[in-house]
Amino acid sequence: MTQSKRIAFLGLGVMGYPMAGHLARAGHQVTVYNRTENKAEDWLTRHLEEGLSVHMAATPAQAAIGQHIVITCVGNDRDLAEVMLGDQGALASMDRDALFIDHTTVSPAIARQLAETGAKTGVLTVDAPVSGGQAGAENGKLSIMCGGTEEALAAAIPVMEAYAARITHIGGAGTGQATKAVNQICIAGTLAGLSEAVRFAQASSLDMGKVLEAISGGAAQSWQMENRWKNMAAGEFDFGFAIDWMRKDLAIALAEGGARGLSMPVTALVDQFYAQVQAKGGERQDTSALIRHLPEAND
Repeated sequence: MTQSKRIAFLGLGVMGYPMAGHLARAGHQVTVYNRTENKAEDWLTRHLEEGLSVHMAATPAQAAIGQHIVITCVGNDRDLAEVMLGDQGALASMDRDALFIDHTTVSPAIARQLAETGAKTGVLTVDAPVSGGQAGAENGKLSIMCGGTEEALAAAIPVMEAYAARITHIGGAGTGQATKAVNQICIAGTLAGLSEAVRFAQASSLDMGKVLEAISGGAAQSWQMENRWKNMAAGEFDFGFAIDWMRKDLAIALAEGGARGLSMPVTALVDQFYAQVQAKGGERQDTSALIRHLPEAND
């Protein structure tokens, strides 16, 4: 069994809320902070009812005092900078040899900045964006791509195993975030093709269940097909990973690619399609709502 740690978890959104719960159930002492305080209060009440060792703090700085590990899962670069480096940021409150793990999807640049800043005070850092969506977080089956030193990863892995099915050390600081950009580029292209395939099948009056049965065991198979085909065909998009967040991630990927002189026409085009769906009110719908940029077969 993993040795119990004192952990501050900052950010209780659709991903962070269950991830922090897994840590508490794994026997760790967890102190949470969330910008919307009632979300933290709800999390605290629910986990106190389970008899777990949990607390909440009013600020990131307060949450980090005396903790072995600080974990973040917030929204974007700006949010991460605020909770770690702001006036009430956690980093200044962390002890030497403490560990910082960031599960936010952010730019490789801020991951490297936090690693450099942490190194000056002896804090180990891991940039560790996740894939697997809300279901993966709730089921403790996330895939985590990590950047940081061997020492930092050795400390982080036993803790992250509470909510991960796969943990991969990619390389130095920022490489976890760069790999997450690769992940989102792949998903964007897959969903674009899948959207057109669903519309083609509908326009051809095919039995959608039989089509899925026929093609999902072959070269066309993907996680998105297995898990989103039926819902895309039915126009149901109430899942965990919102289009707003996907566009944020694609902006990171496009910026990183542009800085390296790369042409990424498919990713740029899919990002434009997502903008169209946002304009139709799909900001908080699942990324599979990309199909909404295409007219229905009988339109």
